[in-house]
Amino acid sequence: QRCVVLRFLKSPPNQNKTSEEILHHLQNIVDFGKHVMKQFFGENYVHHGEIIQLPLDFVRQLCLKIQPERPESRCDKDMDTLSGYAMCLPNLTRLQTYRFVEHRPILCIEIKPKCGFIPFSSHVSQEIKHKVCRYCMHQHLKVANGKWKRPSKYCPLDLFSGNKQRMHFALKSLLQEAQNNLKIFKNGELVYGCKDDQDCVSDWNELARHLKPFFFPSNGLVSGPHCTRTIVKELIHVITMTLLSSTDACRAGDMKTVPISQGRSYCEASAFNKELVRNGKHKLESSGLPRGCLLYKTLQAQMLDTLDIEGLYPLYSRVEQYLEEFPEERSTLQIDGPYNEAFYEKLLDLSTEDDGTVAFALTKVQQYRIAMTAKDCSIMIALSPCLQDECSEQRPVVLTSKSRFTFSVSVLDLDLKPYESIPHQHKLDGKIVNYYLKNVQAKDDPVMSSLFKENEDCTLVLHKV
Repeated sequence: QRCVVLRFLKSPPNQNKTSEEILHHLQNIVDFGKHVMKQFFGENYVHHGEIIQLPLDFVRQLCLKIQPERPESRCDKDMDTLSGYAMCLPNLTRLQTYRFVEHRPILCIEIKPKCGFIPFSSHVSQEIKHKVCRYCMHQHLKVANGKWKRPSKYCPLDLFSGNKQRMHFALKSLLQEAQNNLKIFKNGELVYGCKDDQDCVSDWNELARHLKPFFFPSNGLVSGPHCTRTIVKELIHVITMTLLSSTDACRAGDMKTVPISQGRSYCEASAFNKELVRNGKHKLESSGLPRGCLLYKTLQAQMLDTLDIEGLYPLYSRVEQYLEEFPEERSTLQIDGPYNEAFYEKLLDLSTEDDGTVAFALTKVQQYRIAMTAKDCSIMIALSPCLQDECSEQRPVVLTSKSRFTFSVSVLDLDLKPYESIPHQHKLDGKIVNYYLKNVQAKDDPVMSSLFKENEDCTLVLHKV
C-alpha cells in the first residue's frame, strides 16, 4: 500500500550473525547515508531509509517466495531470516520525491555511471592509466574472463563531460550494451536491461514498444525502424536533460571541491574519441557539468580518490601495521563506524602533505572508501507524463517533441565500501592494467596497428586457452 522496498542483509552460508550484529550493521548503513552521503549529494537525492522489525514467519515465507527469482550468481549468499530486521526504503522505480497521483504510468531509468575521471595522481606507475580510463580497460579483462561477450562502447568520461554530443553517445552505447550499467523499469517492472552476465542482446524494437505511449501518446507515429530510432533518440534526450538538471538547492556540504581540471577530460580508448581522431579532429570538447546536478556531485565525491589505489595502498599498510600493534584502537579510529558528524568532519581534510602519521593515512583511506562508494552508486531517474496545465512551478519538468514529464532524480547503492576490500582493489588494479597493456595496447601501437590497418575488420587474434 505504501509502495516501499524492503532490504535484507545477506551473508555467506554458515556465517550467521546475531540479531544485535545485524541491527548494528543496518544502523551503520542508515547512519552513513544520513550523516555522510547526504552531505555530499544533498537532501533531495539520498533516501537513507529506516530500520523496521518484521514477524519472522513473514520473513521466512518471503525468502521462500523470492528464492527462485534470484540470479544464480547471487545465490552464494543467504538472506537473513533469523533477526527479523530489514531496511525500509521508498521504491524509486515508482515513487518519486514529489507526491502525485500514483496511477500515472511511471518510467524509471537506472544508470550505474562508474568512475568519471582519469587518475591525476603522481603515484601512478603506468603511463597508460593517465590516458585510458579504468572502465574502458576493465571491459577487456571482463570479456576475456567470460563475464561479457563483447566490450561496451560506453565510456564514463563521455557521460561526465557535460558535452551533450558526448553524453548522447555514451547513453546510446549504454542502451546498446547495457551490461550491469543500465536498466529501464515501467511501473516498477524491469522491461529493459541485462538479465544474464554473458549475453545482452539489446532489442530496441521491444523497448520502443514499451516507450511509445510515453513519448508519442497520440500514436501518430508509424512503427518500424524509423519509429524505434526516434523513440530512442527522445529517451536519450530526456535522460541527458534530467542528468544535467539541478533539483536540489543544497550545495555539497562544506566540501572544498577538487578541481576537475586536474585530470584530462577524455579517455583515449573512448569510441567517441577514436571517431574524432579518425575524422582528423583531435580536440574533444568538454562543456563541464552544472554545479548543482547529480553527476557533478557524484564526480566530486569520486575525486576524493586523490592518490589512486597505488598511492593509497602504502597508507592502508601503515594503518594495518598500527592496528596490529594496537588492535583496541580500531573503534577509536572509527573504521567500522559509527558514521556520524565527527566521521564526516574528518573527511573534509583534503591536505596532501604526508606527515607520516596514522591520522593522515586513515583520513586518506576513509576518503578513498567514500570515492569507491561514489564510483559504484546508481542514479535513478523517474519520469511521469504530465499535462501542460498540471505542471506547477514546484515540480521540475522536461519536454520532448510530443510530451512533457515531471521527474525526480535519486541516488542509491550508497553503502560504504569495506575497509577490508582495499588489498583486493590493489590486486585487481594491477590485473586490469597488465591485461590491457599486454593484450590490447599492442594492437593499438602505431607500428603494430599499421600491420592490422589493411584489414582492420578481419584480424584474427589468438588467445591462449
